[in-house]
Amino acid sequence: MKSEMLKNGGYSGLVSQISETFIDGQRKAVVAVNFYLVETYWKIGQYIVEFEQSGSGKAEYGKRLLEQLSKDLSLLHGKGFGVSNIYRMRQFYLTFSILAELPHKLSWTHFVELLKIDDPLERSFYLQQKN
Repeated sequence: MKSEMLKNGGYSGLVSQISETFIDGQRKAVVAVNFYLVETYWKIGQYIVEFEQSGSGKAEYGKRLLEQLSKDLSLLHGKGFGVSNIYRMRQFYLTFSILAELPHKLSWTHFVELLKIDDPLERSFYLQQKN
């Protein structure tokens, strides 16, 4: 059926079909990248919280832990591991403790904005609005 459309549309039909396929592929790629990035940051938060829970003196040690992780991970992987971002990953896991329940449409940037809302009811409201 599509090949008949190409015959009828000629070269412009070919350009249109390729363009639509390309744009659809880009959209799917962005959605997939966002999903795996959010999942990765959630898991990093989980690892940090589980590590902290097995230690003692959480408050002071926790701050130093995040600072040390930031230094070490930045050396290994470059950008993306500032103290504030590592803190957000930890907060992300603590706030949204069930990975399977996260809306897949939202990007890490959306979740960062939601994490800035202290009131769980208000956060839930905005989460539903974005979903």
